[in-house]
Amino acid sequence: MTTMATRTESTPDAQVPHYNPKSESVTAKRVKSTLFHIVALALTAVVLYPALWMIASSFKPNAEIGGANTSLWSSNFSFDNFVTAMDGIGGVSTLQFFTNSLILAIGAVVGTILSASVSAYAFARIKFPGRSIFFGMMIATLLLPFHVVIIPQYIIFNQLGLVDTYVPLLIGKFLAADAFFVFLMVQFMRNLPAELDEAARIDGAGHVRIFTSIMLPLMKPALISTSIFSFIWSWNDFLGPLLYLNTPEKYPLPLALRLFVDQTQSSDYGAMIAMSVLALLPVLIFFLVFQRYIVEGVSTQGLKG
Repeated sequence: MTTMATRTESTPDAQVPHYNPKSESVTAKRVKSTLFHIVALALTAVVLYPALWMIASSFKPNAEIGGANTSLWSSNFSFDNFVTAMDGIGGVSTLQFFTNSLILAIGAVVGTILSASVSAYAFARIKFPGRSIFFGMMIATLLLPFHVVIIPQYIIFNQLGLVDTYVPLLIGKFLAADAFFVFLMVQFMRNLPAELDEAARIDGAGHVRIFTSIMLPLMKPALISTSIFSFIWSWNDFLGPLLYLNTPEKYPLPLALRLFVDQTQSSDYGAMIAMSVLALLPVLIFFLVFQRYIVEGVSTQGLKG
């Protein structure tokens, strides 16, 4: 009896289940992750639906766009809208509209990069009387709506004979009028070690050499982020060209799209949507090529080991 009792006590009870809190925690995390991805995919579908509808409608005939047919895809699949869009409108070719938009977008990028970087270096690295006051005044311009200065600016450019030219659309880019980009670069420069400037001055470098040889190479993420936003904003700008341009040969793509819609005659919505798809491609390609620099530029991390 004693031997049997001893064997019974020494034998482990393998049939009793053990509670494992880690397994329950892993299961809960998997459920939360699955729900998160389902919700994210649903929101993504809602956000991307307008773009999908635009692409699908570019292959539809005009009769099926905005009519009783609410289906996303059409059985009458055709490239006629793209052929009409590439032919241009008003005696102006689509290539000319694209060229005009490229001139404005590239000019805006070059002007913004040059003026904003120089202004940012002055605010971030050069100590001069009233620096904080001028910097605060520049930031205050972000609170000033563009619509407030439309009439005064138009009067000035009209008196100078610059209406119906690209000067009113580009001159502000070369004068650091976009305070947002100046502020972005100032914050980036302030995170760069001041010892770099001091070492360069010991070697006899001035502000020009420090700016071109030290600051600009280190500001690559901020410069690329500025280029992306400046290009997209200029490419999509409608109000500025609408105010200052009167000749169809000088119209950029946003104004050219408006030419396909005529309230007094028939409107070619199919060609307008097809040109919208074509106008979206340069922005999409530009963004995909440089999008990895956006986070680096906005986060202003400075040097990386």
